[in-house]
Amino acid sequence: MEIKYNTENSGHKNSFEVGNEFQDFVCIELAKEGIILQNINSKKFQYEKGENLQGVEIKYDSRSTGCNTDKPPTNRLSIEIAEKTRATNKEYVSSGIYRGDNSWLYIIGNYMNFWIFGIKHLRGMHKTRKYEEAELPTIRKFYLPIEDADRYCIKKYSF
Repeated sequence: MEIKYNTENSGHKNSFEVGNEFQDFVCIELAKEGIILQNINSKKFQYEKGENLQGVEIKYDSRSTGCNTDKPPTNRLSIEIAEKTRATNKEYVSSGIYRGDNSWLYIIGNYMNFWIFGIKHLRGMHKTRKYEEAELPTIRKFYLPIEDADRYCIKKYSF
């Protein structure tokens, strides 16, 4: 069986593995403070329960601060709001901060910085329509400037 990766948005040939590695990095860093996340890897239980038992959605955004990329930093976080599994699908489904699972916290960033937000707070920020939105072949998102991320996050980790 050949595994096909969605490179339409991420630019990574191995975006699934890149995301998993970042998730592991976040878990290791949080564990240093006694915060232990029990991740769920199977599709079945991720859809039923969420990304982990503690309700934390974790997203990798390498370009926000220029981590591990040859492109200049965007100086903003890409907050996911909807997705499609393939660009040819007609409809987007709610995801990221609107995913209907146990998530109540949203962690986004890279190996230089990551931010922790309350999902309800990010939804409220999105609903203000203050922030630029974008639609790519398989994802919809809004852009949160780093300045606002620093101001409104619960906690920021810098390395």
